Amino acid sequence: MEKSLKRMATLQRMLNTGLELFYKNGFYNTSVDDILKKLSLSKGAFYYHFESKEDFFRQITQNLIVKKVYSMLIEPIESHENTLILLEDCFDNALETAVHNEMDFGFVLSNFINEFNGKNPEIMKYLNDILKVWEVNLISAIQRGKFNGHIDRHVDAEGVALFLMSSFMGIRTLMVETAPSARKYRFMAQIRQYFKAIEAKPINI
Repeated sequence: MEKSLKRMATLQRMLNTGLELFYKNGFYNTSVDDILKKLSLSKGAFYYHFESKEDFFRQITQNLIVKKVYSMLIEPIESHENTLILLEDCFDNALETAVHNEMDFGFVLSNFINEFNGKNPEIMKYLNDILKVWEVNLISAIQRGKFNGHIDRHVDAEGVALFLMSSFMGIRTLMVETAPSARKYRFMAQIRQYFKAIEAKPINI
């Protein structure tokens, strides 16, 4: 039991360190030796857990990136409260985390999508699956907002979801190293204006 827990702790530490290095330097600019040096582990220890660097990244994707995207961008909007308020708070909190992150290199999911696009179809499938889950949940939240009377019933839920996803990924890129707090403030001001434009209007009788 103790050995099993120790093995799980080692595995978790390897995944966390791998994500940190890949996020900072990129997958292709990070070697297995870089990972081992950071972890003070042998190659034997690495290959005991993983078949290759690609397998290592797949496990990072399944165990860490999925959870990060879910907890930051999906779970906060899974409610029957006013969808627009949930979305505003969700984006505001996600961007505020980036403002206070001294090691911010952009939105982790879009960074890896940009890096692997055209280079590794298998890993791209994992990353695109996460993107699709985010999109589907956004569409569901917007549809729920229409049904609950918070969003105008004529709004194109798929179009809004696409706009919000591309806007979020774009602002996260622009916030890296360049006045992140000011850029977040301006972005959120425009998002609030956009939400006002698509909210359900009172019916005058």
